[in-house]
Amino acid sequence: MADSSRIDDLRRRVESDPTSIAFAALAEEYRRAGWFEEAIATCTTGLHRHPAYLSAHVTLGRSLIEVGRFDEAREELEHVLKLAPENLAAIRGLAEIHHRRGDDDHAHHTAALDEARRDEADAADAAARLATAAPIDVASAPPVSASVDAALAGLEAFLGAIERARDASAAGR
Repeated sequence: MADSSRIDDLRRRVESDPTSIAFAALAEEYRRAGWFEEAIATCTTGLHRHPAYLSAHVTLGRSLIEVGRFDEAREELEHVLKLAPENLAAIRGLAEIHHRRGDDDHAHHTAALDEARRDEADAADAAARLATAAPIDVASAPPVSASVDAALAGLEAFLGAIERARDASAAGR
């Protein structure tokens, strides 16, 4: 079950900044709490602003599955797989649709669902940590060390040499 204080914190973040990508984490927490309609509404609103946010499409698809809107869920999950064919959560969602419809002749989907269920707890924890990570404030970050500066300068010199060699080769033709 989702942590209500976490939901409250995320809800406040989204309310204070409607353009925030925190909508995806909020929707996922709603889904975990069993508040599927809230998850669907949150994803739908957030995806209008951030249509390329694939994890939100997955959360939307998984929430649609829970309310029995399988065709819409399939569309969301297939959209994700067009852009990220290895997305395990989308594969798992499609397998869940087949399973719930009793379409178990899709053995590869069922196998993917079984595998994904074994990994779900770890994946959900990792996603939650990433979704709530504080943004990096570049202005207050410590300065880049001299060794990194030197490495970058060396890389730039190397790339410049490659470019000059390519230009010389093209000019010699």
